[in-house]
Amino acid sequence: MNRRAVALIAAVALTMSVMGCVEVVRTGPPPPRVEVRTVAPYPEAVWIDGHWDYRGGNWVWLQGHWERGPFPGATWIPGHWRETPNGWKWIPGHWKQ
Repeated sequence: MNRRAVALIAAVALTMSVMGCVEVVRTGPPPPRVEVRTVAPYPEAVWIDGHWDYRGGNWVWLQGHWERGPFPGATWIPGHWRETPNGWKWIPGHWKQ
């Protein structure tokens, strides 16, 4: 493999780790918190459930919130923690048509 390819792979891996895409955590997240969903601020608002994030060796709850979809009829597919043989990995949520 040439140096350019190695540098590109390293840059992608570094970017993904900084974004939290490849982080694996040894212990699973706590149970989800029960949140009170407020009234939607506008008719097209979509509720994004809160979830646990792992930061600096601690579990941190990120509150749910209302968000506008990126296109009409967009559906939010929630993120979730998935157990793998190496530990727990965050699978980010995303918008789907």
